[in-house]
Amino acid sequence: MAGTDRITPDDDAPVFVISVAAELAGMHAQTLRQYDRIGLVTPSRTRGGGRRYSASDVARLRQVQRLAQEGISLAGIQRIMELENHVAALRSRIEELTEELEAHREASGNRFFAVGPSGDVVPLRHGQRPQRRSAGQALVIWQPRNRP
Repeated sequence: MAGTDRITPDDDAPVFVISVAAELAGMHAQTLRQYDRIGLVTPSRTRGGGRRYSASDVARLRQVQRLAQEGISLAGIQRIMELENHVAALRSRIEELTEELEAHREASGNRFFAVGPSGDVVPLRHGQRPQRRSAGQALVIWQPRNRP
């Protein structure tokens, strides 16, 4: 077996018991229980009700600890986390919409629209120009006015 064939758990896989998560985060297990109660971190639960923390939970705990050490209240930390989650959701939505827009552009052939010679809407391809109106046969005569 080669040394590069290592199994690495998913960052969201609940693999750590509370004592291990507390040690990895550098805090007391009771602090993790408190953060769970107020909703700062919500670990997975076993059938028996035991907490199981993931690597992303531990990273979140470290972030909470760093913010608390900077003097931010738990309510402030909770709001920061909510806003970060909201920003992440918005970025994800932007990505989805960008992909949807690209798919639509590919499906429609990157068409543009212009007003045709008769005033109707004409679809154009990139680089194509609408047809110009042909010059009519009308003749306009200009006569200066006589000034008094």
